[in-house]
Amino acid sequence: MNKIRIRWDITKNWQFFFPVFGSMLVLLTAYIIASRLLHVFSLNSNILEWTFIIVLGGALYVLMIKFFIWCFKKLANKWPVEQRWEMIAIFIVFAITGSISGKLAGPLADLIGIQKDSISGWIYWPIRVLLIFPIYQVLLVLFGWLFGQFRFFWNFEKKMLKRMGLGFLIP
Repeated sequence: MNKIRIRWDITKNWQFFFPVFGSMLVLLTAYIIASRLLHVFSLNSNILEWTFIIVLGGALYVLMIKFFIWCFKKLANKWPVEQRWEMIAIFIVFAITGSISGKLAGPLADLIGIQKDSISGWIYWPIRVLLIFPIYQVLLVLFGWLFGQFRFFWNFEKKMLKRMGLGFLIP
């Protein structure tokens, strides 16, 4: 525990939530990817199924953890955070926001009358991707606030919108 506390600059016990939750999310992602690949290879016997998921899921988990730690090192000087555990919180916010905004774009497209069955895929998919953008912007700040990183994400939003030529939207 002390090793984790020192590595991630954890000063209070509640801050352990972020490394633990982040590890659980990576494990869940590895499991989902392994189980989806299971169907690609049509391994339906119980013994092969669980062996495949455990081995591939474990390998994916290790690879993803190594990748995220590499990302933390690359972004440590670029992102202004006071403690390292905040990097984990920021990555969690990006992951949750991206996933949820992608999921919400479909029902929003249906709500405004754009159904996949009624128009060409060449029109539907670009519109759906365009719908993701405003959903993502709002959710990024909302989840940033929920995870205690509002200031980081508010500054991130302003910077991103200015670079896109939409800085006039933010006072």
